[in-house]
Amino acid sequence: MLRTNIILLFFALVLSGCATVPPIDFTVQDVGIVNTRKNVKLVSLTVGFAPQAQQKRVESYPGLPQLPPIWKEALQDAINRALIFKDDGVSKINLSVRITETDLADFGLAMTTRVSAIYEIIDRANGDLLFAQEISNEAVIPMSYSLLGTVRGTESLNLAVRNNISDFINLLEVTDISQPVFLGTKN
Repeated sequence: MLRTNIILLFFALVLSGCATVPPIDFTVQDVGIVNTRKNVKLVSLTVGFAPQAQQKRVESYPGLPQLPPIWKEALQDAINRALIFKDDGVSKINLSVRITETDLADFGLAMTTRVSAIYEIIDRANGDLLFAQEISNEAVIPMSYSLLGTVRGTESLNLAVRNNISDFINLLEVTDISQPVFLGTKN
């Protein structure tokens, strides 16, 4: 019996060693068309890291691709599929995303990653701040997902950012952006 268990454990380890690490992919799969579209046209979308003073914890590892371009691509995809902005909208807007936290999973049975980003929508005509919100998410991938820590860590990062983007779309849908949060300088 012990011998059989050792052999099964050996094969499980060998097979898990053959597992491939998933790519960094923040694309949200379950984005549907929103019920409430915003009467604005998205002209510019930028994603980058927040200034040092606004950052909580921003980690990166060697070999980890640059996160902002991948985040931007996934966010643009979610916006396009949700149809949240109108192409013939009255106002033209910029959407700026500043990543304030990427607390990546280091080691453990369950890999936990925490991400936060500040989303701001600015009216290009007058500089009015129409939307400003920091969204934080945490994703936990349990040991049962994969025996390889790199697989769990990568999937934890993917899930945390996907949830962050999804929460932004959901929050934006129910937010009235016709009333500025802060008036711009050209009013």
